[in-house]
Amino acid sequence: MGRIGFTTTIPVEIIYAAGKVPVDLNNVFVTHPNPEELLCQAEKRGFPRNSCAWIKGIYSALMGLGDVDCIIGVVEGDCSNTRALLEVLELEGIDYVPFSYPRTRNEKRLKEEIDSLMRAFGVDYKRVMEIKGEIDMVRRKVQYLDELTYKYNKVSGFENHLWQVSCSDFEGDYREYGAKVDALTVEAEKRAEFTQPVRLGYVGVPPVFPEIYQFVEEHGARIVFNEVQRQFTLAPGGFDRDIYQAYRDFTYPYSLEDRLQDIRAEISNRGIDGIIHYTQAFCFRGIEDIVVKERIDTPVLMIEGDRPGGLDARTKLRIESFIEMLHDLK
Repeated sequence: MGRIGFTTTIPVEIIYAAGKVPVDLNNVFVTHPNPEELLCQAEKRGFPRNSCAWIKGIYSALMGLGDVDCIIGVVEGDCSNTRALLEVLELEGIDYVPFSYPRTRNEKRLKEEIDSLMRAFGVDYKRVMEIKGEIDMVRRKVQYLDELTYKYNKVSGFENHLWQVSCSDFEGDYREYGAKVDALTVEAEKRAEFTQPVRLGYVGVPPVFPEIYQFVEEHGARIVFNEVQRQFTLAPGGFDRDIYQAYRDFTYPYSLEDRLQDIRAEISNRGIDGIIHYTQAFCFRGIEDIVVKERIDTPVLMIEGDRPGGLDARTKLRIESFIEMLHDLK
């Protein structure tokens, strides 16, 4: 079974339907024993220091794997640097398949992109939908973990982040992943409830420093909503949809307004007191903070991450002050 890497969430059902193993290169990078070393390797290759850490990390993670047949590069609807990354990978002799999410969410264009991906991997719609039905059962289990986070206060913000973000590839085996979710669910249901009074939402791409979740909990708050990670589960739109509609309802690759509608609804649904808006250094999404703060009534703190290695002192102080303010407001 060949391994297929990819740069952000794609219709993973197609890879499984083709009998291949999906590999989210972002997860390989951020869970590496020494992610900083991966960045150094990319910079030695010529990647600018003031370029996105995720792009550099993806490059080095892929070069270190050595057994990936090809990668799927999302050239529209994600990082604007992916096109340049693919050109470098082509120079390195790595095959790639481009994939796009049309910004307008145009149904016809998205269908053409998904159909093209099916043809590239030699699978048909029927087989893809069979696999989707099996994967959706796993996604429902992860959706319940999300409920255990914000309804029942039994699952931590980091666990919520980790198990949802991993739905991009299900760690290469969705059946085994589902069994792991079952085991965690049984254990979590027996826990005492978390008691932090301040409830936070996390908005934006997954953080390059996952330590933020523990830090927040140590200071009297808890993250009960991970926006983009939850979108990776495809849960928000429900599961009774075909492959085309499922990825059209997926908000991350499309306009900020599509995301804001989901964010506002979950602020109300989860009783959220404040929002942490994370942006990656040197990313165009940092500009979106202007709109986020203007269109959301809940207090928003924008923080920026660059490289792995933990929260810096300034960011810690800003988060502490934000939580104290929200505590006073309550």
